[in-house]
Amino acid sequence: MSTLQPTGDATTTVPIEDTSLLAFYRDMNAPERRTFWACTSGWALDGMDFWLYPLVIGTIIKLWTVDAGSAGLAVTLTLLASALGGWAAGYLCDRIGRVRTLQITILWFAGCSLLCALAQDFAQLITARTLLGLGFGGEWAAGAVLMGETIRPQYRGRAVGSVQSGWAIGWALAVIAQAILFGSLPEASAWRWMFAIGALPALLVFYLRRYVEEPRIAQETLAHQIKPAIWEIFSGPVLRTTILASLMMSGCQGGYYAINTWLPRLLTTERKLSIVGSTGYLAALIIGSFIGYLVGAWLADRIGRRNLFLVFSIGAIAVIIAYTQLPLSNEILWVLGFPLGFFASGYFSGAGAFLTEIYPTRLRGSGQGFCYNFGRGIGALYPALVGYLSTTIALSNAIAIFAVVAYSALFLAAFALPETRGKVLRADV
Repeated sequence: MSTLQPTGDATTTVPIEDTSLLAFYRDMNAPERRTFWACTSGWALDGMDFWLYPLVIGTIIKLWTVDAGSAGLAVTLTLLASALGGWAAGYLCDRIGRVRTLQITILWFAGCSLLCALAQDFAQLITARTLLGLGFGGEWAAGAVLMGETIRPQYRGRAVGSVQSGWAIGWALAVIAQAILFGSLPEASAWRWMFAIGALPALLVFYLRRYVEEPRIAQETLAHQIKPAIWEIFSGPVLRTTILASLMMSGCQGGYYAINTWLPRLLTTERKLSIVGSTGYLAALIIGSFIGYLVGAWLADRIGRRNLFLVFSIGAIAVIIAYTQLPLSNEILWVLGFPLGFFASGYFSGAGAFLTEIYPTRLRGSGQGFCYNFGRGIGALYPALVGYLSTTIALSNAIAIFAVVAYSALFLAAFALPETRGKVLRADV
């Protein structure tokens, strides 16, 4: 079985011979599979922790008499903190290693989720959610670099993209927890148990410590003490890459959060569904999201990362306009949830591999962590802006406006960036 070579020309690419979705998994050795499942589980649990708040946002508004703008601000602060946490974790990846950084971030956001469950007022809750954002952003930065360096270049798009599908699994776990807890407990206590469940990811650290290895190219680079300055991604020829990739990720994140943060609220207000009654609509969205991640992972190696971003950004714009602007029945809206989840999520499958491939090894954690989480920082503004705008216009219109702006930015930035499919990584030694 072939293995990823850590040295050689960084511009070299390899042909994509087996284009089936699961080819990467069939050809993995035991350490690679352990890394794959650790990163997938980490991302799923990260997603679960994030979605706990949007799912209980209506309850928080009612119980603590919080206005929609302030409720959306909690999401914004979480995402802003995640931008800082992601950049810091990416930098730590290049200083102390990928696996160790991943362990730290998981423990952090799991502990903060437990603090959310114990909050006594909205100020305490928003503080705990902001702190959670530091670990939430850092987990992706560490896990994506770890997975991107472990897998061989011809499979990188599918492998890293398949890890991304764990987000939909985490989202589904959060919705299932909501349906069970809100269906069996009083609303005033059910939301606290939702956040308490978010502490479970801490158990994953035991698996990481025992079974997951640091990528060889990262070991070699760290062994030669090649450690970057924190501002190095903003200098020389790397600067243009950082600017465009950050703009692209701003579009990715902004569109996603503009839609999905407020969709549960849209269903229970404008569509007059109960919390439990909206579960089926969210299920269609989540299933579409999960399939979108897998198809996006396959397309990332099949048609390239750049084309994936272009096609899915156009699809997302078309579906969100139909979902929010056309006079559709609830039954049709339920069906439309699948393509909405598909296009509004699937492009993320190319992001991890793409960001891994555009930076050298010694800057990979810093660059990838900054760009992805700068996008989160800008995307963090969208939930609050949608919330505030919805006080003057319909929530559906507010969602559509910001989603279209975001996906247009994704399209334009991706169009200006190069294709990196099949790129061979090397150690900086």
